[in-house]
Amino acid sequence: MHPGDFTPVCTTELGAAALRQDEFTKRNTKLCGFSCNDQASHVSWIEDILVATGGKVEFPLFCDPNRDHATELGILDETNKDAKGLPLTVRSVFILKPDKTIALIMTYPASTGRNFDEILRVLDSLQLTASKALATPVDWHPGDEAIVNFPLSNAEADEKFGKDGYRIVEVPSEAGRDLPKNYLRYAKV
Repeated sequence: MHPGDFTPVCTTELGAAALRQDEFTKRNTKLCGFSCNDQASHVSWIEDILVATGGKVEFPLFCDPNRDHATELGILDETNKDAKGLPLTVRSVFILKPDKTIALIMTYPASTGRNFDEILRVLDSLQLTASKALATPVDWHPGDEAIVNFPLSNAEADEKFGKDGYRIVEVPSEAGRDLPKNYLRYAKV
């Protein structure tokens, strides 16, 4: 494979992932890549990634040179083609739960690199909400308050978080009503 067939956006992304390997390891998360190149081309590509980004790719890169799996997953961008005229893959991030089911798919067009700050933020949110009766609001980051899951009644929230362990946001739609649960409640995490 000619180096001109390597995708520069993926080069930067794989380098960024390699540079943040410790962040993923701290979260007990395994990284892997998916490429429409063959295994032999990965050797020189990984060298390019190291020189271009400083990131040493030590996680697996799955090969799909015929794009069979990319076609099955529906992650091809027909508007962007490689030197052979084959469609490039879109930049999809799949986060799997421990049971190997998909928790999240985040897709970027082939022309746009992924945001690893956002990927780590989402991973933190998924891990938090999997183990606690919480959801994360817009722009949430670790250490911020999280939303008490809506299915919990106020009595259940009292048991789970303590009577003073969460706060209720008073909203007009609930004014003057005696409710078993308020819909917007925040807990410290």
